[in-house]
Amino acid sequence: GAWIGNLTRLEPYRPWFLLLTIVALALAARKIFRTSQECSPSDVCARPASRRLYKAIFLGVTVLALIAFVFPYLAHLFY
Repeated sequence: GAWIGNLTRLEPYRPWFLLLTIVALALAARKIFRTSQECSPSDVCARPASRRLYKAIFLGVTVLALIAFVFPYLAHLFY
């Protein structure tokens, strides 16, 4: 636990990490939410069950990323 305090050195790079996260989420969303006609019938992305699972996992990751984005601005409310 004590080593986490050393990560404050990365604070100046926070905007770059946020930008990188947004770009990664946008690329993932583009791939996940594309139409199933772009997939060949033998691909995993053509199956409805796997598409729902990918979308649910993507939604969970997006919510976690959103929490990580806004937490520094709301942290003073908890302390």
